[in-house]
Amino acid sequence: MEEQGNLLEIRDLAVEYHTDEATIYAVNHIGLTVKKGETIGLVGETGAGKTSIARSILGILPMPPAKIVSGEILYRGNELLRLPEREMRKIRGNKIAMIFQDPMTALNPIETVGFQIAETIRQHDSVSQVEANRRACDMLEMVGIAMGRFGDFPHQFSGGMKQRVVIAMALACNPELLLADEPTTALDVTIQAQVLEMMQSLRERLETSVMLITHDLGVVSEFCDSVAVVYAGEIVERGTVEDIFDRPGHPYTLGLFGSLPRLDATERRLKPIKGRMPDPTNVPEGCRFCDRCPRAEDRCSKSPPAESEIAPGHAVKCFFAPQR
Repeated sequence: MEEQGNLLEIRDLAVEYHTDEATIYAVNHIGLTVKKGETIGLVGETGAGKTSIARSILGILPMPPAKIVSGEILYRGNELLRLPEREMRKIRGNKIAMIFQDPMTALNPIETVGFQIAETIRQHDSVSQVEANRRACDMLEMVGIAMGRFGDFPHQFSGGMKQRVVIAMALACNPELLLADEPTTALDVTIQAQVLEMMQSLRERLETSVMLITHDLGVVSEFCDSVAVVYAGEIVERGTVEDIFDRPGHPYTLGLFGSLPRLDATERRLKPIKGRMPDPTNVPEGCRFCDRCPRAEDRCSKSPPAESEIAPGHAVKCFFAPQR
């Protein structure tokens, strides 16, 4: 796998959540590849399964109720799903790190932010407490927080500053793969640009690969090399940024772009995608997007479409996908 330049490869991953009432089919047999130094964007509506994919990679799904029912996750050729917890701890936070969407639950309220960053460093690097504290101060400065706040507790920070602390923790050990789950959601536009610029600098300096989970297609266009469009637990379209933005092939991808305001458009109203995602406890037999698709036919509701490559590296899961 490494000879092909792939850092991470996901094969046939399926994740379910089992409760007393029902089974939730969160991720449904997806495949995905992340190359060394590549930034891939996962886009889609809330509840599409994007965070479950990231948590599966890091091995932090809540089990129970979560259960990985099939699939492989290969990191540098090593199968992560079969690694014992002791080995995963050497990878988690060191080789693969995650920026969590909600900093309120990602930070320990009874420890100072500086201690939490330094603890991450000492967990993986054989350094003294003094050196770990110094590096923690550097990380705080890197994300725009004065090192004098090293001894402050999470409740003394605003929501945006908590998010920056979480980002500092994720970057503290210079990971090879960074899983960023809505990393700029709680930040204002100015700080958002600074954080993305910082992540871009890290990627270029250390050849860090990034999996960016976001709803912001503008961020994807500026920051990502490739895109995977996720809908109801499936990847319905994948390709380079140019493929997805210039030549979208799936009706759902077209709907996402159609619901965005455009400066060069004359329409006065946006065109939202009608309806809602299917119930994850009762997924359709055919195409998951069938009930919302303006082009749906009888065959769409009876059997799921196969993924077809409409151009080299550009794949679409739709009966109406343009043919090569």
